[in-house]
Amino acid sequence: MTRFLPAAVAAIPLMLAACGNDSDLRQTGPSPEIPDIKETLVPSMKIAKPVGWGDEVPTVPDGFTVNAMATGLQIPRQMLVLPNGDILVAEGRGGNAPALRPKDVIAGVIKKRGNTQVDSGDRITLLRDANNDGRPEVRTVFIDNLNAPYGLAFVDGYLYVANQDAVLRFVYQPGQTRITAAGQEVTKLPSAINHHWTKAMTASADGQTLYVGIGSNSNAGERGMAVEEERAVVWAIDRETGARRTVARGLRNPTALAIEPQTSALWAVVNERDEIGPQASPDYLTSVREGAFYGWPYSYWGKVDPRVRPQKPDMVAKAIMPDYALGSHVAALGLSFARDGGFGGPFSQGAFIGEHGSWNRKDLAGYKVVWVPFAAGQPNGQPVDFVTGFLTDGGQARGRPVGVLFDPERRILLVADDLSNTIWRIAPRAAGPARPPA
Repeated sequence: MTRFLPAAVAAIPLMLAACGNDSDLRQTGPSPEIPDIKETLVPSMKIAKPVGWGDEVPTVPDGFTVNAMATGLQIPRQMLVLPNGDILVAEGRGGNAPALRPKDVIAGVIKKRGNTQVDSGDRITLLRDANNDGRPEVRTVFIDNLNAPYGLAFVDGYLYVANQDAVLRFVYQPGQTRITAAGQEVTKLPSAINHHWTKAMTASADGQTLYVGIGSNSNAGERGMAVEEERAVVWAIDRETGARRTVARGLRNPTALAIEPQTSALWAVVNERDEIGPQASPDYLTSVREGAFYGWPYSYWGKVDPRVRPQKPDMVAKAIMPDYALGSHVAALGLSFARDGGFGGPFSQGAFIGEHGSWNRKDLAGYKVVWVPFAAGQPNGQPVDFVTGFLTDGGQARGRPVGVLFDPERRILLVADDLSNTIWRIAPRAAGPARPPA
């Protein structure tokens, strides 16, 4: 493998030049157009070259403002607002899956070109903006020495952190700016290999259950199905006892979880499979139904994946369709529902979704935050661009959005940008003072 690497890297420009143009298909909404598979020796690959923001800021709709609430972070991923309004930011990078094939090495080189080069924070940072002006008066390391933290939840005086290998519980005292006591392990999480390492998490509406998303250990089963035990699933964990059960299966990489406020139902954004064509497998937003199977690795959007061995027609027949397509390879990593009327008007009911951006297609996709309108607890209409400008007109990347967080008390949207290591704050231009925290 090491002898292959120099030759592979040298061949990248030639292989990328051979990639064809993507067709123009409708790939968002409940019934996306799905083309036939186009499997090639080397998949289509392109990553936006990082250039930084300079004096620029993201583009937001008329009537909104945007500012950098925090910079210089160490790979910000997901966020949480505490009852007193303090904002927590999970920072870090995980995973340790070795490359299996030459094209894995090539893809790794391409992906790395589009990522930040700072060290993994392995920590949680606290931001306190008591007067809601977008300029925190306090910024401190809240918890450090974590293991690639990602999902966050707060219930009844306890902070829950989903590291890449376990869920931890921390006792929280209102107003404190640092926790030094070790967290108590609630339950271990699958972490061997960790091809997809992020562990998304949210609490149920009643606070009793922690839902955790666990991604697959491969793209489409190429490491063998033995390593996929309790992968590509969502767990329900009793937050007090640590007892867990599997809610749903076949979700290749559920990267963010959230509770829909009208119905209290669990929803997820999921990254679908790669290497079968630039528009063959849309990422999606879906409700997570008890006992459901969503297809991975045997099928996607009702189509069979011929690469998987052995084939299982019975599992293909069992698979249900996701609720809403977001587009192929947009890499949705953030999900947050508007609450208590949201921003009002067209942004009253729906979901904000952070799209980190593609690597497995020639024309770049994602690299933005979109709004999906809802009605009666279900998606209702096409997605609307809400935060853009992460790509320059020349196709270079100023930033890449990950987690998104709508705060109904302060009527703001927060966006974690893990390329520029920034938290962006979006607010209505004529926003009044924040309501008192709950």
